Amino acid sequence: MTEWLTSGWEATSDFFTSMPWEMLSVWLLTGCLLTVGLLGSVVPFLPGPLLIFIAGIVHTLLRPESAMSAWGIVILSLWMVIAYVVDFVSGMVGARWFGASRWGIAGVFVGGIAGMFFMPFGLVLGPVIGGIAFELIFAKMRLQPAAKSAWGSILGTGVGLVVRVVISFAMIATFLLDALVW
Repeated sequence: MTEWLTSGWEATSDFFTSMPWEMLSVWLLTGCLLTVGLLGSVVPFLPGPLLIFIAGIVHTLLRPESAMSAWGIVILSLWMVIAYVVDFVSGMVGARWFGASRWGIAGVFVGGIAGMFFMPFGLVLGPVIGGIAFELIFAKMRLQPAAKSAWGSILGTGVGLVVRVVISFAMIATFLLDALVW
């Protein structure tokens, strides 16, 4: 009558004693880094694409059996560079699209750099304030065109955020395809 309990206990103990815990722990660490990296592509405090890249490198170092190839690491590196370039340039492109002068674009650039020191609100407010200030002071524009270019900076930053999330998904897909398929 208790044979089912005994056989169930033996099957459970066999499962856990034969489990390759090293493999499970490396995949768990990689999965956590990939998840935090994907969240980091939206949250301003976390360097999302960099964490995804680190997940690929750490997995390759800790688990050579399912490591990434050299081409996979190169592709992952390119995705990461593209993500940060898009993130950095998107506000300037948006401002230009909405009629910012060269001074306004320079203000968005300077405001973006200054805004990095005032996280998280500085990432949005820095380019806006920089763009408006440079348009008003150096380009001698009125407030309405300067505000329009600042609005373009906000929209450009939003589009850059969406593109960064898409690139982060592409990075995760590159890692999974390279580690599991190729």
